[in-house]
Amino acid sequence: MNKKIKLALRIFLWSALIVVGLFVIINGFIALRYSPGYAYRELFMDLGTPYDYRIFPERKLAASPNPFKFAVDNSKESLVQQTFQSNPTIQNLDLFLADTGTQAFLVIQDDAIIYERYFMGYQRDSWVTSFSVAKSFDSALIGIAIQEGYIKSVDDCITDYLPELAQRDARFKDIQIRHLLMMASGIRYVDNLLFLPEDDNLTYGFDDLRHLALTETKVAGQPGIEFLYNNYHPIMLGMILERATGMPVTEYLQEKIWTPLKMEFDASWSLDSEQSGFEKMESGINARAIDFAKFGRLYLNGGSWDGIQVVPADWVAVSTADNGLIKDAPIYYGYMWWGEKCNPDSQDFLAMGNFGQYIYVSPGNNLIIVRNGDSYGVKSPGDEWVVWADAFCQFAKSLP
Repeated sequence: MNKKIKLALRIFLWSALIVVGLFVIINGFIALRYSPGYAYRELFMDLGTPYDYRIFPERKLAASPNPFKFAVDNSKESLVQQTFQSNPTIQNLDLFLADTGTQAFLVIQDDAIIYERYFMGYQRDSWVTSFSVAKSFDSALIGIAIQEGYIKSVDDCITDYLPELAQRDARFKDIQIRHLLMMASGIRYVDNLLFLPEDDNLTYGFDDLRHLALTETKVAGQPGIEFLYNNYHPIMLGMILERATGMPVTEYLQEKIWTPLKMEFDASWSLDSEQSGFEKMESGINARAIDFAKFGRLYLNGGSWDGIQVVPADWVAVSTADNGLIKDAPIYYGYMWWGEKCNPDSQDFLAMGNFGQYIYVSPGNNLIIVRNGDSYGVKSPGDEWVVWADAFCQFAKSLP
């Protein structure tokens, strides 16, 4: 072996040792700094996919013995196809849905399913997941808890329920529950760290989310000033619900929403770990598309379900209204609901989650659209999630 080959081999081996050494040091530090369980997840588990409900532990939601079922009206299928296909990016609706990673797609108008398609081997009883659609459920539960007196007001300071935060930094006393709902708490949220875990990763994959939110959060600005999408907010809201109601959040969801809406299928809420047993409040409601549509129906009807007020009507109104913090954009934010500006006459709003999970509600058209997928599947120079929201809004706007 000549000298050049020996030198190259030595350089390669030393480089490999350095890389392995850095890898061990960084992940050892993560295990010590955060937890061995989280380090293991980061190293060996492929988290952050629409199939994570198969990995995380869960708390069950029970179906109704007498489920509500939408009527079916197949006479409007061609209208749905033609209206969507008036969008120049959608030449054939079924092919478009199949080509964009869609799992389930429902269009419901006047309490009847007018279009229902499943792809990728899915069918009506196939599991889909929520990702951040769960935040809209979080918001509903907060509204119910206020109505029931468990929480005094949306203007309550979060430290009234989470006093540990004030012991770390008195500025947490300035943050109100509404600031969490508005995504405007002033709590730091970083997504571009070089070696340490980003807050997105921590809030999604950490194995004790309560501990994470109580010990790792920092105040970086004034509350109520700037919109910053922050997954510590739903975690804190979950802890507030848990402490105020004295029950797990899934149990409260079962009692206040899942049972009253007569959901057709069992469901679950993913937990951070078996040991901690806390709901992944930023994501992780796992159900069927048809039951997500019922949550849309609840909000379409102002929080009323067949004459019973499940969510206070004034809470539905404020949750789906523009909180005024997102400037110069085609979409707005309320209390963990998004809103569309393309159809002001209808005041359309939506729950929205990663990889293209949507519950779209158009009150002016008495319309609900549900889309679940394993990817956004659309190409855009802007944000992919806005492309779907705009397509739904243009569809609703174009209906005769």
